[in-house]
Amino acid sequence: MKRRYIVSPSFQLYGGSGGLYDYGPVGCALKANVQNLWRNHFVIEEEMMEYSGTCLTPETVLKMSGHVDKFVDLMVKDTKLGTCYRADKYLREYMENQMAQLKKKKKLTPELEKEYTTVIEHAEAYTKEQLTEAYKKYEVKSEKGNDLSEPVEFNLIFQTQIGPQGGSRGFLRPETAQGIFVNFKKLLDYNNGRMPLAAAQIGLGFRNEISPRAGLLRLREFAMAEVEHFLDPENKMHPKLHLVENVCLPLLTAASQESESPAVERELSIKAAVEKGVIANPSLAYYMARTYEFLKLCGIGQDTIRFRQHMKNELAHYAKDCWDAEVECSYGWIEAAGHADRGCYDLTCHSKGSKEELTASRLLKAPKKVNVFKVVVNKKMIGPKFGKDAGAIIKRLESLDDSELTLLQAAIKDNKEMPLTVDSKTVTIEPSFVQVSVEEKIVAEEKYVPHVVEPSYGIGRIVYLILEHCYKVRQDEERRAYFVFPPVIAPVKCSVLPLIPNDQKLLDKVVRIKALLNANGISSKVDDSGNTIGRRYARTDEIGIPFAVTIDYDTLKDETVTLREINSMAQIRLGIDKVAEELSKLSGNMTTWEQLVEKYPKFVSSEKS
Repeated sequence: MKRRYIVSPSFQLYGGSGGLYDYGPVGCALKANVQNLWRNHFVIEEEMMEYSGTCLTPETVLKMSGHVDKFVDLMVKDTKLGTCYRADKYLREYMENQMAQLKKKKKLTPELEKEYTTVIEHAEAYTKEQLTEAYKKYEVKSEKGNDLSEPVEFNLIFQTQIGPQGGSRGFLRPETAQGIFVNFKKLLDYNNGRMPLAAAQIGLGFRNEISPRAGLLRLREFAMAEVEHFLDPENKMHPKLHLVENVCLPLLTAASQESESPAVERELSIKAAVEKGVIANPSLAYYMARTYEFLKLCGIGQDTIRFRQHMKNELAHYAKDCWDAEVECSYGWIEAAGHADRGCYDLTCHSKGSKEELTASRLLKAPKKVNVFKVVVNKKMIGPKFGKDAGAIIKRLESLDDSELTLLQAAIKDNKEMPLTVDSKTVTIEPSFVQVSVEEKIVAEEKYVPHVVEPSYGIGRIVYLILEHCYKVRQDEERRAYFVFPPVIAPVKCSVLPLIPNDQKLLDKVVRIKALLNANGISSKVDDSGNTIGRRYARTDEIGIPFAVTIDYDTLKDETVTLREINSMAQIRLGIDKVAEELSKLSGNMTTWEQLVEKYPKFVSSEKS
């Protein structure tokens, strides 16, 4: 990956910086194609609203969402050198190394193996107290053999100041979701008030990881894609659930993880999982099924995918239920996507913080009588009294919720003043400033705070998993490594190769074919270097170009070329006028190579490097 500049550490000229990686031309194109596939699979197919928000976020937003206080990991520190480690990850690595050493010395008993394996599998779910106990019990040392501190909390959000005066604190967003939550009312209006609604965003997130390792798997700046699916808490059914209800997902439940022999359930259908309460609600289950299909479209084998349910002690502060889509790779099981039922947590928090109502409406089965508050603000008295602050005070009075209005009405009745917080200031509301009354009203609908189901995807992690899963080596040719990317995400769709690089007549055909491919939006790479055709095939195989168009002397006679497929190395012969059309279908998952082999004559060639 380094030699062909697919990905590499950022600022490597100056020694690099942990947790930061750059994408080279191939990696950049692969990442863009994964994002485009995600957009087609979710935004377009599910008719979502796409949104793009800022990375810089005011403190108030993340304070109300809970991130400022609760977005932490546990950290241990080398007491001599000051080196910091993420406590759960380091414990897992330490126990794996200890187990390997015991096995090498033939001192690993079945009892110890079971005990160590349990710690390894559950370390990431350990509480602060459990981690402290484990570090003491196993006498965990730093990489240099020094003592480690007890686990302490470390906030992962990057802090900054907004503006030159430094009076406004801000953060780089740790997730993209909050921008969607604070704009819920606008999105609901855009959707003509209809529920459920789904909004999606692809963007950057930032987390000040304690000890970033494993390349693209743990970064401090990373691309992510998130969906916020707002729905009625009284009806969490998904309208398209019937399309996936018979899909069987590989489920590793919380209960199974806590048992003596954790096992993945592979025979339970989506429908049964929802009915039995294994998955909290139908909409959450639907998105899990869609994620399963998406990962397979990316070239990840279904046997290496599982959905692991969070145990109670590892649930995020906002989550009611959560399932991680995990993929097995050389680093073990790695989370590629998370699926959380966030309840009404976010909208409730932001409604409280902003004093704005973030609700939707549902029709009642029959109209009913309700008591509603009516507020009349005496603007003539408030204006002179509060001056420039009057507008904010009037807005605050007109947006009081029922509980606040009940208190205000009681204060007015007793002819008492009432303190009111407006923009972090406390003002005194006199009885003459406002009138509060209760009226009976017949309503046909009622308001509610929507719940949210959130699928969230780490684009960088998915790109890494694709690279590992699609990496192959030719049998009996160890030096001929290549990537078998699905055509839909391949960085470059085809190479264009003249059989004899310095023959002008062949090169003229190359120019014509290249123009046809460009006109049809098909990315391609010309290799007219002096190497043999076999070497040029090998070179394009290294960067995962799935198809190769070769122009030979038969092309000059009959206007046909050969089309080669990377994995089988099989070739067919077809007309120049058909190349762009067929490659477009292959790249769009509208046909398969096997179908083309049946459609066009085969071409037999011997590849030599």
